[in-house]
Amino acid sequence: MTVLVAGIGNLLMSDDGFGVEVVRELAGAGFPAFPEGVEVVDIGIRGMHLAYQLLDGYQALLLIDATERGGRPGELYLLEHDLTADTRSPEVPDAHGMTPDAVLALLASLAGASGLEPTAGLRRVLVLGCEPATVDDGIGLSEPVAAALPRAVRAVHNVVAELLGTAAPSLALPVSTVDSGLAPLLPRQGSVGAHSRSISHRKV
Repeated sequence: MTVLVAGIGNLLMSDDGFGVEVVRELAGAGFPAFPEGVEVVDIGIRGMHLAYQLLDGYQALLLIDATERGGRPGELYLLEHDLTADTRSPEVPDAHGMTPDAVLALLASLAGASGLEPTAGLRRVLVLGCEPATVDDGIGLSEPVAAALPRAVRAVHNVVAELLGTAAPSLALPVSTVDSGLAPLLPRQGSVGAHSRSISHRKV
């Protein structure tokens, strides 16, 4: 199993930079390295770049992003995109779109031009989202979203371990940072993509 973990978002729009900040935390000292076959990248708002990278043939994609779904700021969600849904659009794909629908539409367009299947070998697409407090212009995360970073790091390791069928590493994090569950909310149209659904009630 090859897995791409992609932090997405805009650092100039406060909590929208959540995914990028999680990737920075994952690369920091004190956290275990991922096994071979797992790549972690800071994508930002470069949807076209992400679609091109997926042409390399990853089997799973984990997107990390701010996700507005009506919960408490700092609440984490784990969603899985329905790859059986038809995300093709008669319009030109949005090169800057960062929802799973937009990224997969770009990937399908590029894969078709390269003679590949629409998903280029991708079998699972998951989203680890965090409820933002604000996505107004500004640099830096709000207090509740910044406080969710350690839980998000643990969640990423857990999800990757499950994808690979291995045991998750033991992370030395205070209990208070890891005892909140992933929110069991139903998907909201247009938040992370029309074909994404909640898949987890587990604690991270």
